Amino acid sequence: AMILGGVKRERLALNHEWLWTGINRGRDNARVADRLGKVRETLLAGDYAAGTRLGNEAFGGQGGKSGKPARVDSYQPAGDLYVEFNHEAHWEYRRTLDLEHAESTVIYKTKQATFHREYLAHLTEDLIMARFHGEGNPFTCTLWLDRIFSPDCRITHKADENKLVMTGDIQNGIDFQVEAKVHVADGSREVDRSRARLKLIDVTEVLVAVNIGTSADGGSAAVECGRKTFPKPDWEALKQTHRSEYAAHYGSMLLSMPLNEPELSTDERIKAIRAGAKDPGLALLFFNYGRYLLCACSANGALPANLQGKWCEDLHPAWNCDYHHDINLEMNYWIAEPAGMQKYTEALFQHIERFIPHARKAARDLYGCNGVWFPIQTDPWGRATPESYGWAVWIGAAPWLAQHFWWSYEYSQNLDLLRDRAYPFIKEVAAFYESYLVRDDNGTCQIVPSQSPENRFAGGGDMPVTLCVSATMDIELARDLLSHAVRAAELLEVDADKRAIWQDILDHLPQLQTGTRGQLLEWNEEFEEVEPGHRHISHLFSLFPGDQIDPRHTPELFDAAIKSLELRLASFGGHTGWSRAWIACCLARAGRGDEALEHVTHLITDFATDSLLDLHPPRIFQIDGNIGGAAAVIEMLLQSYHEEINLLPALPSAWPDGAAAGLRARGGYTVDIEWAESRLSKASIVSKTNRTCTVIDPNAELIVTDDDNTEITADHKDGFLRFPIITDRPLHIFRSL
Repeated sequence: AMILGGVKRERLALNHEWLWTGINRGRDNARVADRLGKVRETLLAGDYAAGTRLGNEAFGGQGGKSGKPARVDSYQPAGDLYVEFNHEAHWEYRRTLDLEHAESTVIYKTKQATFHREYLAHLTEDLIMARFHGEGNPFTCTLWLDRIFSPDCRITHKADENKLVMTGDIQNGIDFQVEAKVHVADGSREVDRSRARLKLIDVTEVLVAVNIGTSADGGSAAVECGRKTFPKPDWEALKQTHRSEYAAHYGSMLLSMPLNEPELSTDERIKAIRAGAKDPGLALLFFNYGRYLLCACSANGALPANLQGKWCEDLHPAWNCDYHHDINLEMNYWIAEPAGMQKYTEALFQHIERFIPHARKAARDLYGCNGVWFPIQTDPWGRATPESYGWAVWIGAAPWLAQHFWWSYEYSQNLDLLRDRAYPFIKEVAAFYESYLVRDDNGTCQIVPSQSPENRFAGGGDMPVTLCVSATMDIELARDLLSHAVRAAELLEVDADKRAIWQDILDHLPQLQTGTRGQLLEWNEEFEEVEPGHRHISHLFSLFPGDQIDPRHTPELFDAAIKSLELRLASFGGHTGWSRAWIACCLARAGRGDEALEHVTHLITDFATDSLLDLHPPRIFQIDGNIGGAAAVIEMLLQSYHEEINLLPALPSAWPDGAAAGLRARGGYTVDIEWAESRLSKASIVSKTNRTCTVIDPNAELIVTDDDNTEITADHKDGFLRFPIITDRPLHIFRSL
C-alpha cells in the first residue's frame, strides 16, 4: 500500500503482485527462423540500416514502432481504501516511515486530541494493517473501497458491519477481490449498503486488516482472500510479531556513521542540499531506504520487483510497469547478495524459471536455436515474445539474468544451488550461444544480429535502435555467461565436452576495441553517436555489474572504460534516475568514492521525490534507481570481484568514520568493517568454507589475527594478502602500526 496521508480523507492505494490485466497470458511467436540468414547477410555486408529494418520485420514483434499493440500485460492497481474523519482544524502534522521497524505513522493534533494513524504490511499475517486512535477520545470515521474507473473492468461492492468487499473482473483477463475487515471495541456502526460504506460513530480505536486476492493461479480471488482471517485485535502484539520478522530481513546488515544530520524533514533536507548545504548523511538514508524498498516488495513475494517495485496506482502505467530485462530488473537485485538480502533472489529465480519452457520454444521459433531466448520486456506469465518493435531484436536478456544465478553461487558457495538451479539455466543460455554464434573467415565467433540496448549510431537507419555485428555489450555478456558455464562445470565435475566447446568460443570471441579518443567502443566500429549522452552505458557492463574489466587484471581496458564513462558524462549522460545510479556504481567500482557519492547525491536531488522515490523523466516513479543507488554505496565500502576482498575501495571523504556489519562478499564470506579518519580500523571475516582468503593489500600493511588476538601466518605477495580461513571461525584484519 501507498499511504497518502490526507487529514480529512486518507487514501491507501492498494496493490497485489499478481494483479496484471491477464489478457495476453497465452501469446506465442510465429515461426520466422528462416529469415535469420537474410538479416545476417545484410548486416555482415555492412548495410546496417537495411539489416536493422529486416531484423525488426522478422524478430521485432508487435508494439514499439510497429503500429500494432504490444501484448505485454499491464500491472494494475487493486483500488483504494478511503477513510474520512470528522476532523476540522489540525496542526503539528507529521507523516513518517520508520525504516528500522517498517511502520508508517501519521500524527497531528486536533481540538479533541493528538490523533494517530499507524500502518504496517504485516510480514507474518501477510495483511495490510492499520490502526486509528485519538488517545482515548472518541471520533467518527467512514470507510469505503473504490477504484479508478476503467471501462474494461466491472466493479461490484458490498458492505456490512465488519467488512468492506470490492470485486473486480477485467474483461478477458484477471478477477480480483479486495477486503477490508474492521474491528472496533466501542461506539456504534452504520452501514450504507447502497454506497457500500461503513460509518463508525464515537469510537476510540479502529483496527483495519486489508487483504487482496486474484485469480492469477487459476483459482478464485475470493478463495485467496478467504485464507486469511482477522488476527487477534491486539495492536501491540501485532507490532511485535511484525517487528520480530522484519528484523530478520532489514536487520541482516547494518551501516552506521556518526554524521551531524540536520533536524529537518526529508523534503527540507533535499531542498537544503539543492541550495548548497552539505548533508552526507542523506545518502546513508537513501541507502537504507533502498534496502527497505527491496524488502517491502520482495519479503513475501512470489514475483520480483517490477519497474515500480509493486506500487502502482495507474491503469496505464508507463511501460506497463513491466519487467525490463536490459537493466531495470537486474538493477533491482544488485544489492540482494552483498547486503545480506539474498533470500529475495528467490522471486527473481522463480521468474526466470517460469519462462524456461516457452523460452526454449521461442529460441527455436525465432532463431532456429537451441537453449533459451528471453525478451527485452515482458510481464509475469512466462511468455517469451518480442513486444517492442524497434528495440526487441536482442539476445542479451537471458545471459544478463543468468549473472544473478552465478552470483548466488559466488556469494553462498552452495554447490547444491549451483548444481540444481544455477548451472542448469546457465547451460541453457550457453546452448543458445552454441547455435547462434557464426564464425567469420578468420574463425571469430560473431554475434549477429546484435545491438547495444536502446541506442543507435549514425548511418544505421531511422529505427530507435541500430542492429549491428557483435556490439560490445553482447560480447561482454557472452564472455560473462560462458566463462561462468566453464567454471560451474569444472566445480561440478560435469560436461567436459561442453567445457571444451564453451572455452573454444571464449577463445574466439571478438576482442573489445578502443577508439580514437581512448574510449571503449560501444559497437563493432567507431560510429558517430546519435546521442553521445545516452542514458544506457551498456558497453560498460564488464566494468559494472560484470567483472571482466578492472584496474588490476585489465588496466588498459579499464582506462578505456573510464574514458567512455567520462565522455558520456561530458555529454550530460545519466539523465534518468537508474542511469545516474549505474554511473555511481561504475565510479565506485573505479575507486572514485567522492565522485560516486556526488552522483548518489544528484540522484536524490535531481531524480527523486520528496519522499525519496526514484524518478524517470518527466516524473515517473521507477524503483530501480533507489536500489541501484544503494548498490553504489555498497560498492564504496566493499568489493569482492574474482573472490578478492577489497575493503573500503572507494570510501568518500565525507564519510571519515563508520562501521558496517553483515556485508557479504564473493567466496562465501560475511564481512564487518570499521573505519576512522578515512582509514580501515578493523575488519572481521567469516567464511562458509575452509579455504584461502584473499584480501587486496597493495601496501602490505595488513595483519590477520584470530579471536584470541593471535596473529595468523599470512602471505603478502603482488599486492594481495592471503591466509587460510576455517568455516565459521572469524578472523580479524588490522593495519600494522
